[in-house]
Amino acid sequence: MSATNTRPTRTSRRKRPPNPNWREDFYRNGRPDEQEVIVISDSPTPPPVHIRKPPSQIETRGMKRGRRTPPQLSNAQQLQSSQLSLQPISAVSTHKRRRKGEIQTAQFHQQYNDTSYRSYISTGSHTSAHYREPISARESYSSASSSRQAIIPNYDDKDGHYIVKIGDDLTSRYRITRQLGQGTFGKVVQCFDRVSNRHVAIKIIRAVQKYRDASKIEIRVLNTLRDQDPSNLHKCIHLRDWFDFRNHICMVFDLYGCSLFDFLKQNDFAPFPMNQIQHIAKQLLNAVAFLHSLRLVHTDLKPENILLVNDQCKTISSKASIRSKRMLLDTDVRLIDFGSATFDDEYHSSVVSTRHYRAPEVILGLGWSYSCDLWSVGCILVELFTGEALFQTHENLEHLAMMEHVLGKIPDRLVRQMSRHHQSKYFRGSRLLNYPNDDTTKQSRKYVKSLRNLIEIIEPEKSTFRSQFYDLLQQLLLYDPNERISARAALRHPFFYMFFDDEGRHIR
Repeated sequence: MSATNTRPTRTSRRKRPPNPNWREDFYRNGRPDEQEVIVISDSPTPPPVHIRKPPSQIETRGMKRGRRTPPQLSNAQQLQSSQLSLQPISAVSTHKRRRKGEIQTAQFHQQYNDTSYRSYISTGSHTSAHYREPISARESYSSASSSRQAIIPNYDDKDGHYIVKIGDDLTSRYRITRQLGQGTFGKVVQCFDRVSNRHVAIKIIRAVQKYRDASKIEIRVLNTLRDQDPSNLHKCIHLRDWFDFRNHICMVFDLYGCSLFDFLKQNDFAPFPMNQIQHIAKQLLNAVAFLHSLRLVHTDLKPENILLVNDQCKTISSKASIRSKRMLLDTDVRLIDFGSATFDDEYHSSVVSTRHYRAPEVILGLGWSYSCDLWSVGCILVELFTGEALFQTHENLEHLAMMEHVLGKIPDRLVRQMSRHHQSKYFRGSRLLNYPNDDTTKQSRKYVKSLRNLIEIIEPEKSTFRSQFYDLLQQLLLYDPNERISARAALRHPFFYMFFDDEGRHIR
């Protein structure tokens, strides 16, 4: 397993912005309502001091949270229990109350600093998907620099990320050999497993309570996937182990190659061959169909979350191009990152998916379900075909304008289903998209106008393969989620019954 500020400048020669972390930067520096997409809810506002309830009586979304299980309990028991909630510090608290809170917090972290009672385990235990807790005191003190500095341990940075040092141990079993990547939820490192005598990938979650909560939901989902598909026929990554180390939840996975996005970047964003697109698409739809059969929506499908099992490749030189290109020897993939996965009958966050793969129903505020995953699949397949993201933007109105330019006008029936707030925000007059408007920049107007529509991108008249591929994409990228093709139906599309030779040329 591996992990991966303004709006990037677009030119005709550069397929991607120069910043390799531009997608993550969009979340950090974009609009406040789009910065971090996680399923758990924010902390409730603490009640006034004179009516504050003890921690055992604080209610969260849809459930009551009990007291924290003592640290002597096993990890499996901790996963099923609620987390300790330190009493929030009121804005009108006296200096004496703040001092008491600091002492409490220091004691809390001291409990987690002592990891002698913890051990690595494999568990089948599950947490409730409605598990919600207030953000921990660690974040509550972020506005007070003196208090913040007092509670940061020397193995964490100011954002709660674990400071990775090559050669250090994560428990007595795992030794860190290198860092593979970093994301919103934490870091991924390669470690040597002294028990199995092999290398593994370990996802180290940030020591921030909301990310710890989300990781427990992810563990629950991963356990479900492993239990329902022990042979891993459906290409979803399997959780091998998990443990809590220095207040960081650590999840252990098999070590795979790079992500599809990383391979695209290393290959100068050259498109994938047609036969490889077909194989990757089939595996991806198979994984999505499996998730949907479990009533689970991934919500964050993108090339960064699709890993190559083996990223070995051969170099091909072409007379038509000065640069040589890489071609994969094996296109077997695994779907990863279930931190935002949501069961269909549970709480749905209003905003999901990374911007470029976000379905229109999410932007329009119409609610979302399984179909939002299929829209993301369509965007991914176009990206594999062209080498560049279909919708490169981080602003809702511009995103909708790009959709209309590539796919045609948004149906009136969807606009009528929107709330008045969203209608006035994005549409004007007779349900026309409010783009461009007085606030639209010249650069945005020029870029949207330069986009090609889908038929110009795929050029289906050139071959039977392209024709079938275009037909599949049309059904994946339908505006109306109720009309969008399902994953099971997509797997039966004629596109997947076409054959290629060893060089990737279509045979029949």
